[in-house]
Formats: sequence, C-alpha cells, structure tokens
Amino acid sequence: MLPPIDLERYPLHAPETAAYEALIDRCKAELARDGMFNLEGFMRPDAIAEAVAQAAPRLTPEEAFVHARRHNIYFKQMPELPADHPALQEVETRNLTLCADQCEGSPVDTIYSWQPFADFLARTMDLDALFQMDDPLARFNVMGYPEGWGLNWHFDRSHFTTTLLLQAPLEGGEFVYRSDLRCDDDPNFDGVAALLRGDDPEVKTLTPAAGTLNVFKGKNTAHRVAPVVGNVPRIIAVLGYYDRPGVAFSKEELLGFYGRAS
Repeated sequence: MLPPIDLERYPLHAPETAAYEALIDRCKAELARDGMFNLEGFMRPDAIAEAVAQAAPRLTPEEAFVHARRHNIYFKQMPELPADHPALQEVETRNLTLCADQCEGSPVDTIYSWQPFADFLARTMDLDALFQMDDPLARFNVMGYPEGWGLNWHFDRSHFTTTLLLQAPLEGGEFVYRSDLRCDDDPNFDGVAALLRGDDPEVKTLTPAAGTLNVFKGKNTAHRVAPVVGNVPRIIAVLGYYDRPGVAFSKEELLGFYGRAS
C-alpha cells in the first residue's frame, strides 16, 4: 500500500526515475547549504486532516505524557564542565507526547513504516541505509504544544532529525535553530553559552506549513520550538531512524521522555 505522500511532487515510489534523482540532488544541496531541507506539501491534505483528527483529542494531560522539566541543552549531566558554566544554563520544556504505540495505523505510522521513505532519507544523507527504531514507544512520536508551551534549546542524539508538521499554530511555535553550533571534535562550550544568553547572530527561524517534511542535522544543530500563542496547538510528528538496526532507548530515557518504559 502506498503511503499518504504527494507522490506526484515527490516520487519516492519511483527511485529509477530522473525526477527522483533530481529530488535527491535538491535535498543534498539544501542540506549542504542550510543544514536542512524542507519539502512543503509532502503529506497529502486528507492524511494531514486524518492525523490531526486522531491525535488532537488525545493530546491532553489525561492521555498524553506531559513532558515538563527543566534541563540543560544536553539533556544530561556534563561532568567535564563546572556546575556553574554558562553552557549548562537550565531552560524549561513543556509538551504533550503520544508514543508510537498510541498511534498505530495512523497516516504517520504508514509513512514511517514504508521502507522507500527510509531509503529516500538515506540517499539524501549519503548513507548506505537507514533503519526504523526497535522501540515500540520511541519509533515515532506525535507532540502537541498548547498555548504558552514550547520545546527549549537542545541537541538531538541522532545525526539527523526527521519531522512532519501536522498542524501549525495561529502564532508562535516557530522552529528556531543554530546550524553546526558544535562538531564531533569541538563541543564549542563558549558558543553554546553565547547562544543561551541570546548573543548568536547565526540563529535562524523557520515557520513551516502543515504537511511539510523537515530533515535537519539535529546532533550538532541547537534548536528549539518557540512558545505557542493562541488556542490552536502546534502538532508535529518526530520520526526516528538510525544508521544501524536495533536502536532502542534505555529504560531511563523512556521514563524521562514518556513517563513509562513499556
């Protein structure tokens, strides 16, 4: 079964075609230039509406996990830094999270599980292959941000992060990012400190439309979601792929991100 993707604009089902190769070239060029690429209208409007209709009523404190905590940009302790280092400034994150096991059979699940989608992502990143997570909770998540809530500054654990915006808020909820703030050889703690105090001229803001696929280098790109303004929540799916099979979160990570380990 084909997934609810606009395959006329984005022919992921036809990797042997010139149009597919042109799409790969475009995505690679944007990744090299901007650290990300965006495919507007990637998800079909009917599928967006279905996904929102399924998720929105469940994005409540009663059914979704309320991820509310203070944290540093690393989401972990950093013993190599003194406790008062400005790169360890605490920030606050608040969102509602539905795990993959709460969204089985949804349009997001269909896209995530479709192997040609993972193959396409691997091609854009010059990887031999990408694999779905071996984790029934963390494979993909659907996150909601009501008024005043946002995801604060952090780095991702994976090299690339893949998201599908399902619903944009009336105001706020922008994706704010700073590409390549650090690298594997240089943690750039002084640069992180400058970012946290609002003193980094390289920070950029993105306001995508619903249905946009966004792929960005999240491991070394600091990013956040600005607080939402108004009574329309921001709803976004985050899809987890890795360059090796069998990846799963630890029990501690599952409890921290979802409040449960199974």
